[in-house]
Amino acid sequence: MNTYRTSEVAKIIGLHPNTIRKYEEWALIPQPQRLPNGYRVYTDFHVDLIKLSRKAFQIELLHSNLRKTMIEMIKAAAKKEFFEAHHQLLCYQQIIDEELKKAQKAAEISGELLLHMNYHLSIKSFSRKEISELLGVSVDSLRNWELNGLLRSQRLSNGHRYYTNLDVNIIRIIKTLRDAKYSLEAILRMLNEVNKNSEISIVDTLDQPDEQTEIISVCDQLITSLGTGKKNAREIKTMLNDLENRYSCD
Repeated sequence: MNTYRTSEVAKIIGLHPNTIRKYEEWALIPQPQRLPNGYRVYTDFHVDLIKLSRKAFQIELLHSNLRKTMIEMIKAAAKKEFFEAHHQLLCYQQIIDEELKKAQKAAEISGELLLHMNYHLSIKSFSRKEISELLGVSVDSLRNWELNGLLRSQRLSNGHRYYTNLDVNIIRIIKTLRDAKYSLEAILRMLNEVNKNSEISIVDTLDQPDEQTEIISVCDQLITSLGTGKKNAREIKTMLNDLENRYSCD
């Protein structure tokens, strides 16, 4: 088996040497042997594990234990506990499938709410506290959504804020999408586009950031990111099989 120094591994992988040491610190690779002068000695197994880790973390899906599950998969592979590694990867795939269904369903529900949001037979006003209790949304969340432009309340003569039936539907939409992990930016983009054109595709609009947006988070393209994570999982399975075939008997 080939051996490498830290700088050589860093060059092969395309990472800073300090990052290689972090992989060791996080137990994503086994502790390398050391020469009498203290230099670390890495093997092909270390190199392949780091490649596996980079593929695993290519999409930063940080919710619903996705990242934690992937970390456990890599740690198991590092210990050559390949049965456990495959089990963790299967858990990851199941979670990501569930999240993808949830994201798609939330978009469908939001589309239905938007379709009927203007059909109100009566006008009623609600205080923040009433809305919070009615819809199970914290007052802090309502404030945050207003600060981010997703929601606009009215004020009574005494200065207290109130919400209308129309606002109730908008809040239901926001809550539905936030529960499915859509970002505030994606929801705001969708609401703004619906105001311009009620015939737009809710799913497409939620998943397509403005080209002028400089920083795009995973949840700004939730369905795309989940789909990429699902694709990566299939590639990781192939890499994991290769690791098992090459190193399980070492």
